[in-house]
Amino acid sequence: MVTIAVDCMGGDHGLVVTLPACRNFLDKHPDARLILVALPGSASAFSHPRALIVAATEVVDMDDSLEVALRRKKDSSMRVAIQSVKNGQAHAAVSAGNTAALMAISRYVLKTLDGIDRPAIAGQIPNAKGQATTVLDMGANVDCSAEHLLQFAIMGSALVSVLNGVDNPTVGLLNIGEESIKGNEVIKKAGELLRAAARAGDFNFYGNVEGNDIFKGTSDIVVCDGFVGNVALKASEGLATMIVDFLKIEFSRNVFTKFAAIAAYPVISALKKRMDHRRYNGGALLGLRGLVFKSHGSADELAFEYALARAYDAARHELLERVQARIAHVAPLMDSAVAPISSAAVSSA
Repeated sequence: MVTIAVDCMGGDHGLVVTLPACRNFLDKHPDARLILVALPGSASAFSHPRALIVAATEVVDMDDSLEVALRRKKDSSMRVAIQSVKNGQAHAAVSAGNTAALMAISRYVLKTLDGIDRPAIAGQIPNAKGQATTVLDMGANVDCSAEHLLQFAIMGSALVSVLNGVDNPTVGLLNIGEESIKGNEVIKKAGELLRAAARAGDFNFYGNVEGNDIFKGTSDIVVCDGFVGNVALKASEGLATMIVDFLKIEFSRNVFTKFAAIAAYPVISALKKRMDHRRYNGGALLGLRGLVFKSHGSADELAFEYALARAYDAARHELLERVQARIAHVAPLMDSAVAPISSAAVSSA
């Protein structure tokens, strides 16, 4: 049995979305159990033989500061769900709540893995190949060093190997051009570290990629700082919505376009499904001593169910152990990368 703790109160919609999604998930996964964390009595109508309802007296609101979420709301549904992973009661936790709060509470409760400075959010963006490009970071770290980007590449490679079934996924470094001489100093140094790691057999480095490569599916994974990654995610969601809305308008203009819409319906349906960002919901918070997945705050039932499914797959395929193994293998390279900086800092002091 795979047990997942669910913050049922988080997100824009709370119980209205999370409870139906949990029921659908349980019906499709007979070897899964859920710990549903909600305010006392709020989920009493939910009944399932593989679901346990746990009460929490507080809720982290979407606009709560980190101070409030982390230090004042110590019995929030978000924190109780994460604590259940810490205590070994659940294999993973899922929340659609405040992203900054989820990362802060997860990092405080679970701590980071040895060799990882900052956890990252890894999400998926649909690409032209009918699959998805995994991008990290997607918003946890606005400013990143070259070493952080190397760590993201290691963790992202393990994630895609486990959840997408790709034996040797390619890793691309997001840049303003493919040439190694382009980019700022952080990107140039990150490129050197990634190439060195690839030579050591730690992962399959494709090289520099540009923004359009995310949507082309040029590489399986794209690493970047959280500011750029979050912008790319929101842009992809906006593009998908715009295309679908455009088709609706164009095919409803007159009787001829309506007949054309009927004829093209199978193609339109396939395109809509391929670009539906709900099917890629559920970003992994990588680098922690436990599995935590972030759902979009605006997720509907289908999207939240997909987030639960990704957490389930990660736990079932032992993602945490795979990430730890890869980090341990590349540790000498990361140590050698940090050492010159540390020495220089000591000398100047």
